[in-house]
Amino acid sequence: MEIKVLGMGCPKCIKLYENTQKAVADKGVEATITKVEELPSIMKYNVMSTPALVIDEKVVFTGQVPAPEKIAEML
Repeated sequence: MEIKVLGMGCPKCIKLYENTQKAVADKGVEATITKVEELPSIMKYNVMSTPALVIDEKVVFTGQVPAPEKIAEML
């Protein structure tokens, strides 16, 4: 599974990355988590607000920081 956290490095983006790491660990799934901080790369996903979470190239959350439990439901 490939997971990407889209964001320029703001506190919410950092929190989403941390929550995603926790969700993956709690769920026990194998996943690669990548931060995408370059604006041209973020724009490829047609995301209008960050942070955003992409799982296997599908945008599942934008503009919010879901709890680890909510992220785990999406895995």
